[in-house]
Amino acid sequence: MKQHSFSHSRFFATGAGVLAASLVLAGCAQSPEEAARGVAAPAANVPSCAIPVDDETFLPGDDVNEDDDIAVNPEQSSGYRSGMKVVEFADFGAVTANPTATLAACRTLQAGGTAADALISAQTALGLVEPQSSGLGGGSFVVYYDAKTGETTAYDARETAPAAATEDYLRYLEAGNAAAGAPQPSTRLSGRAIGVPGTVRLFETLHEKHGKQAWGEPFNAAIRLAESGFSVGPRLGGQLASGIDNIRRDENMSAYFLNEAGETHPVGAVIQNQAYADTLRAIAAGGADVFYTGEIAQNIVDSVASESGGRTAGMMTLEDLANYRVIERPAVCDNYRDIGVCSMSSPSSGGIAVSQALKILEHFDLSGLGPDTGALDGGIPSADAIHLITEAERLAYADRDAYVADADFVPLPGGSPDLLLAPDYIAERAALINMETSMGKAEPGEFPDWDPSGLYADVENGTSHISVVDSYGNVAAMTTTIEAGLGSFHMSRDGFLLNNELTDFSVEPADANGTPIANRIEANKRPRSSMAPTIMYELNADGSHGAAIGSVGSPGGGSIIQFVIKTIVAMVDWNMDPQQAVSMANVGAANSPRTNFDAGHPLAASDEGLAIVADLRSRGHDVSVSAQGSGLGALLRTSEGRWAGGADPRREGIVLGGAIDGGDGGDGGGDGGKPNEPRKPERVDTDIS
Repeated sequence: MKQHSFSHSRFFATGAGVLAASLVLAGCAQSPEEAARGVAAPAANVPSCAIPVDDETFLPGDDVNEDDDIAVNPEQSSGYRSGMKVVEFADFGAVTANPTATLAACRTLQAGGTAADALISAQTALGLVEPQSSGLGGGSFVVYYDAKTGETTAYDARETAPAAATEDYLRYLEAGNAAAGAPQPSTRLSGRAIGVPGTVRLFETLHEKHGKQAWGEPFNAAIRLAESGFSVGPRLGGQLASGIDNIRRDENMSAYFLNEAGETHPVGAVIQNQAYADTLRAIAAGGADVFYTGEIAQNIVDSVASESGGRTAGMMTLEDLANYRVIERPAVCDNYRDIGVCSMSSPSSGGIAVSQALKILEHFDLSGLGPDTGALDGGIPSADAIHLITEAERLAYADRDAYVADADFVPLPGGSPDLLLAPDYIAERAALINMETSMGKAEPGEFPDWDPSGLYADVENGTSHISVVDSYGNVAAMTTTIEAGLGSFHMSRDGFLLNNELTDFSVEPADANGTPIANRIEANKRPRSSMAPTIMYELNADGSHGAAIGSVGSPGGGSIIQFVIKTIVAMVDWNMDPQQAVSMANVGAANSPRTNFDAGHPLAASDEGLAIVADLRSRGHDVSVSAQGSGLGALLRTSEGRWAGGADPRREGIVLGGAIDGGDGGDGGGDGGKPNEPRKPERVDTDIS
């Protein structure tokens, strides 16, 4: 395969939004604030996962757009951290959208945990410090490479509609009765939006299949932090401020997110969540069943049924929770040039759409169309590259909109992704691209005996992403969500927010022509998603997949597919390191004339950027120059056998990792040998200017 031989500094900490109270509790040196609060100082021999307290950490800007509609734009802009440098580590590491979560994952890996253990640590931390994006009340997709078996599995922990849901559940208060009116105060803010959460059951599945630590161990960092307190970050602070009116509708949200003056907690305020700590402690002691039955389950049902603030109740029951199951699915796997790629399968459309677009792009030579070598923050692709990428995406989204939903209810053409990814079919789709003119909106492909479903305009939102590699060679990609920012604005008394994931279904069961919509809501169905947690592989001589060499994914709703594609293209076609690739300007398109161009990138308004936009418009692109709310995380093995990572400069995330002295760090599986003690840290490079 191609040698990814980019250069980078010896060791790292990519500074970013590091909030002292959070990080010290997770294991860094003690701050005066914590000393006053009685937090114990760590050992003098600070391990390699630590971020030094003398780091002049960079807080992302809080220049949010006050005109944002939180129902449509759930993740507000956090500015852009220009100049971020790639992070390199030897054996284990993680990247998440929040420093506290990355540190929790890194500590778990350092203690000998697997990637599965680290995902649990990261997610439980994210549910506390970044509750607007994911948590116990939401759902997740994981693609997991087990180095011991060489197998890759996709885990589907997507939320489900309750058994009482009908095709009118999201649009009428009474099935078949339009005169009864719509859910109040809106579908998203009503109990009708809330799906049965899957993330806690996913913890159990991952741990049983791939875990190494004792079941309760990965929960400990989040428990300690919830009890001791954490600082409100800029993203959370901005989300709370913009959502205050809806927070006030919910008693539990008001009690937690509002201060004594009745206002939301400001950035930097230290808050505690004892209820969340108690919930995690109960799950750690009794397993996932504690969440899906008994008092915690009853509290979820009560929150869904709440009519406070004029909200319509949902119909979730204790049986819905008790019956929830994680589904193991085959990943969507293919090759792109000289690497293998596996991503998430149905009910996510992400894996199929990413693979389709990449296979279409294989018909074109992109190698000379990338940004100039060494361009600031990864630069901006050429107009030709953007044209090709967005046209390939239009074709992929057209098929996704017409054919992809929960395959347990609406089978894919031919019953698998194979027809959508067949070489002859891909070649036909690629031939539709005209270098001089954008197609604007693509038509879906045609398959004998398979009619496309009705189409509808949908908006997907929210989410967070975690990428992990452990010292045993396991690699994981997890994209996790509660849908829109702060979910449904329903909070369980047990300290976590509930999703509004059912709004990812089509509200209408059929289109204007009466054709049933594949992604219509049905009882126990899982809504379609764009989440695309993706793992990359070296290729064997026969083209089969060898060992995993990378992990990538992003939040961003319906644009996730675009963010993942641009990052893979940057690393494969343009030999960028992971930080350059995620920092590079976001460009992409769904199936519409609009082409997204990243206004948040430092070069967007440069002469180069303006010329690229003008070129695209001359080809018929309706270019939308606006900030792109990605939260990419990427890890990639270097040609020297180390690992490199990049965190999205548009959010607060960081990369952390470390090394194990001696040996090979175990046999690659959940039953592998215990790693040796961590190496003393090398010099940490904190320069992010």
